Amino acid sequence: MDIPKIFTISESAHRIHNPFTAQKYATLGQALRMTPGTRVLDLGSGSGEMLCTWARDHGITGIGIDMSQLFSAQARQRAEQLGVTDRVSFIHNDAAGYVADEKCDIAACVGATWIAGGVAGTITLLAKSLKPGGIIVIGEPYWRQMPAAEDIAQACGAGSVADFLSLADLVSFFDKLGYDLVEMVLADQEGWDRYEAAKWLTMRRWLEANPNDDFAQEVREQLRTSPGRHVTFPREYLGWGVFALMQR
Repeated sequence: MDIPKIFTISESAHRIHNPFTAQKYATLGQALRMTPGTRVLDLGSGSGEMLCTWARDHGITGIGIDMSQLFSAQARQRAEQLGVTDRVSFIHNDAAGYVADEKCDIAACVGATWIAGGVAGTITLLAKSLKPGGIIVIGEPYWRQMPAAEDIAQACGAGSVADFLSLADLVSFFDKLGYDLVEMVLADQEGWDRYEAAKWLTMRRWLEANPNDDFAQEVREQLRTSPGRHVTFPREYLGWGVFALMQR
């Protein structure tokens, strides 16, 4: 069980696998008003930066689930680096359908709502691990500009225009699901640059070290095309945010 190889290669040097920066995660942690002992579940936890830094800065405890073997190992290493192995743990597993044995104060899925078929399904899944009165945290793209054609949406990484909503429609969708939006922190273009551009040097270094690998041609094509696609499409059309929700 693992994620596609291109992500294991291109994001192997990432600590954060979405358009958030370390400062944005710090802002989110402050916005959620967490107190020591707050229990957090993170589905699709990546390399563990959110849980590890929140454990260091706010004294939370938590568990992260991710299907990438590499990222799960990196998360455990990060916990050791920050001295929080007694507060957070990471499991290499498929987050789809995962329900915590112990109910949590915050249940999060930041940028991986595909695990339950989209936003609505992921909120339903997270709610199964949440204490009454707890907070669901969802990270999700939205359209800054609505694409005029399907090929533009696909160049942004979506299957179709319908895959994402505008920010206003996404907020309205939370309301229709019966949730109050109680906080949000939005990524910016600098965050998109740090997420996407950091892949390019990683891929170039990988190609230099693995010129004869069977996967080298695909990595080379990704490196050749990604910068132009990024500045033309995702950087201009896509927004991304993390939204804190409480059920009415």
